[in-house]
Amino acid sequence: MEKQGVSGIRIAMVYIGTVVGAGFATGQEILQFFVNFGLGGLGGIALSTVLFVFYGVLIMRLGMAVGAASHREILPKLGGPAFQTGMDALILVSLFGALTAMLAGTGALFGQELGLSPVLGSAIMGVLTALTVLGGLKGVIRAISAVVPFLLVSVVGICVFVLLEGASITPGVGRPEAVAPTGLMGNWVWAAVLYGSYNILMSAAVLAPLGAAAADRRAVFRGGALGGIGLGAASVMIYLALTAGRGDVGSLEVPILYLAGRISPLAGALFTLVLIAEIYTTAVGALYGFSARLMGARPTLLILGTTAAAFLASLFGFYNLVRYLYPLQGYGGIVFLVALAVSRIVVRRR
Repeated sequence: MEKQGVSGIRIAMVYIGTVVGAGFATGQEILQFFVNFGLGGLGGIALSTVLFVFYGVLIMRLGMAVGAASHREILPKLGGPAFQTGMDALILVSLFGALTAMLAGTGALFGQELGLSPVLGSAIMGVLTALTVLGGLKGVIRAISAVVPFLLVSVVGICVFVLLEGASITPGVGRPEAVAPTGLMGNWVWAAVLYGSYNILMSAAVLAPLGAAAADRRAVFRGGALGGIGLGAASVMIYLALTAGRGDVGSLEVPILYLAGRISPLAGALFTLVLIAEIYTTAVGALYGFSARLMGARPTLLILGTTAAAFLASLFGFYNLVRYLYPLQGYGGIVFLVALAVSRIVVRRR
């Protein structure tokens, strides 16, 4: 901690943990948003990294300036009443969608790796998430900060092993019919913008109050920069592993887990636990952001009710949520990114 506030390193861990959930850590997001576009996918990862750094810092600085308790407090800085209402609703929908995807992702892990009922996995994750959020922001920060380093080390370790196996890297090899672009992402530039926008939109609900809790502006900058670069570096590692002669991963809901299993059954089992832990951190961030915005006289009922609704929505399936819901949220997130950029330009001119 610095000056009784949240340090830059801890901010980076929370930022990464909020983004690196089921879609990212399983490899499904990288497969659909970047591997699909061959070498262009690397350019997409670079572009999304820039977006993560720039907008992460900007949102936290806005949160610091207004002492934000939720994302709602930063919206008046970006537009009029109509914009605020629309964007508030969009962020809430994105948070609920992210929570739903995390529960569905846990279900996919239970089904693919453990041979158990996906419904059971989703239910267990829902209960753990709700219990953590009931502990407030400090509990959320502690939970996410503790898990992120293990996830990053695990993902990088698996990817390095795959690359050292000697398989040739063939950009685009992971794009069988099962993961052909949906039409929502026309090219790698647009895919990168959509990927960054929906993740940043969802992260804003945690980043705004995190900025208000930060030690100082330097901690905010350090945390945003380290968090964005960390996300980019991990994305590159996953991209390389998925394109290293592994065309058969395209039909899997959890491709990184398949690669871990190639190392050994024990590695697959251990990485399953790491994945579940990381899905948990993003689910916690999403539920916290959602409940912090709507918190009323009966917060426990709100948290439990939201979790139950997300559990029911998760039955739609993890693969379908990543394939269709995430890009659609990205389109809405672009409006948010444009408003943030315009706000920054206006402030600098003043």
